[in-house]
Amino acid sequence: MMLPSADKNAFKQLCIKMTHSAQLCTGEVVDLWSYGIPNDSVADTKELTFEEAQRDYKHYMHAAHAMIFSRDETVLWDKYSVMANIMMQMRFDGNLGFAGGLLDKGCESAVEGLNRELAEELNLDLKRHSLMQKDHMCTHVNDKKRLVMHFYAMEVTKLEFLEIERNSLCAAEWGVESLGIVRVPLYVVDDQTRGFPLFLTNRFAGSAREQLLITIRKKNILSSQQLDYVISCFKKYVGSIG
Repeated sequence: MMLPSADKNAFKQLCIKMTHSAQLCTGEVVDLWSYGIPNDSVADTKELTFEEAQRDYKHYMHAAHAMIFSRDETVLWDKYSVMANIMMQMRFDGNLGFAGGLLDKGCESAVEGLNRELAEELNLDLKRHSLMQKDHMCTHVNDKKRLVMHFYAMEVTKLEFLEIERNSLCAAEWGVESLGIVRVPLYVVDDQTRGFPLFLTNRFAGSAREQLLITIRKKNILSSQQLDYVISCFKKYVGSIG
């Protein structure tokens, strides 16, 4: 179904705002941030070290989220490589995001709060799968919201991923904070739009989009060349809307 002209123009302007050039880990890619409400801006947020956040931003609220993933050699329809299963979720507010949440201020560390949230939102068995500080990927601060966002990643086997995915249906927050697990399609369909490029046009909570791209690069889930190709397809698609 074709969008009305006014809707197409509005969507195009939204996507353009998400394509400011930036450095992301190693190699130049595109900053694809989009926040939870329309007035949020990439200019409000900056990356810093975990130590800086703990030292200089104690007076801010802190949150921690995690990406659980497994590598996967499956090829769909003898054509598209799955590469990995990455667990995201549809949030109660309509944004895509990762499991996790706000820390209880002064009562718990980042990993303690994160593991508590993962047990609540995913029904994660912490005796088998718990995040540690060594799993930290990145930290960002939003001065406008006075919020620090810590991000972690945990690799599991494919069978473990499937088990965690199934068990999430019994989580205390399923149907409340989390409305269901969403996997990230890492492949690019022949039309150079569907798959990962189109997935990136979704609305993401907080810094979830950049956290996703940072972790894909750091964990070598996709090569720099593959990730840059995804970004170029995304930009091409955004430019074609009009």
